[in-house]
Amino acid sequence: MVGFTQLYPSFLSVSMQRVWILNDLFVAENYRKQGVANLLMDAAEEYAQDTGAVRIVLATQITNTAAQTLYESRNYLRDEAFYHYMLRLV
Repeated sequence: MVGFTQLYPSFLSVSMQRVWILNDLFVAENYRKQGVANLLMDAAEEYAQDTGAVRIVLATQITNTAAQTLYESRNYLRDEAFYHYMLRLV
């Protein structure tokens, strides 16, 4: 195995439509820049379409420019309308 991605199901209650949250995308360091991430994204997007989802959402660190470049090259749009918050419990 050289990489993986993980999707979590979600739901837009207002429009009553399925959404997938892309929570993890990882490629082993020795296999980066060889197209593996794009293949994983292809599989995630195909799965989302096959399950009738209307979108995939994700978040990445502000400093992770490699991931941002990947997502933007695949036509993912940066959401400028919302702030994301978290509460650390541990």
